[in-house]
Amino acid sequence: MAGVEIAAAIDLWSLAETTYSDNFPGTRFYRERCETLTPSTIKRQIGTIDVLLASPECTSHTCARGASPRSEKSRSTAFEVVRYAKVFKPRWIVVENVIHMRSWKRFDSWLAAIRQLGYNLRVQVINAADLGVPQTRRRLFITADLQAPPPALKVANCPRLPVSSLIESTSTFTYTPLLRKGRAKPTLLRAQRAIKALGSNRPFLIVYYGSDGAGGWQRIDKPLRTVTTVDRFGHVRPTKNGHEIRMLQVPELKRAMGFPDKHLFARGTRRDKIKLLGNAVCPPVMEAVVRNLTGQPNC
Repeated sequence: MAGVEIAAAIDLWSLAETTYSDNFPGTRFYRERCETLTPSTIKRQIGTIDVLLASPECTSHTCARGASPRSEKSRSTAFEVVRYAKVFKPRWIVVENVIHMRSWKRFDSWLAAIRQLGYNLRVQVINAADLGVPQTRRRLFITADLQAPPPALKVANCPRLPVSSLIESTSTFTYTPLLRKGRAKPTLLRAQRAIKALGSNRPFLIVYYGSDGAGGWQRIDKPLRTVTTVDRFGHVRPTKNGHEIRMLQVPELKRAMGFPDKHLFARGTRRDKIKLLGNAVCPPVMEAVVRNLTGQPNC
């Protein structure tokens, strides 16, 4: 999408490999940990590169982990960017992570290690909703350039796409009665709060797994909240027989991430596909970042 030819990719998950191969056949894929690979060997196999894209482990940076213990070993995978950049010396580097990476105690020393290789750096937080993605997804982007200070990505001041733009209203996805026997009490409380705020004739989303003071629900005339690796959004709609609910499905979450229709998520279970999506970078965002960094006009 950004006019870049992909030379190789690295990921440990076998499903990531097969999904990647479905979409980029013929591209070399290393299903190993970055730490166990030798960059000089990879360079001999694939040659020189212009751009290095990296998403170090984020699970010990994100607030979604709550009070669970953090792993410094996980956080330190960010230094693999330095190790690979030292060998490949690409003109440009893009690193994506959760915004909480900035509070890591080694964040400044990590940036300094990249600068010591000769790179100019820019640290910027970008919200996918500002780039035409129907999702409020704020992520940290560190861009690096060997020859010049990286420019800031200027986002367009345009209307944000709402949840309603991604919901398939004519689909065959199955709804069930909201008030059916056995429905969890917290789910019903979320729905009650939404109905009290919106009235009984308007659809809305119930939001599971995570609280932000919004009462566990959101309107559908706003961008979707952040897509994660777990199933967390239930679409509730009114009918003449009462409210009914279903979870958002993979095609809808795919649109929420900004993936083009032609991109395949053909393997694995529904749960696997949601995990793939939640772990992904929104394509329109990375496209804009790479085009901006490399001096290409944005589409």
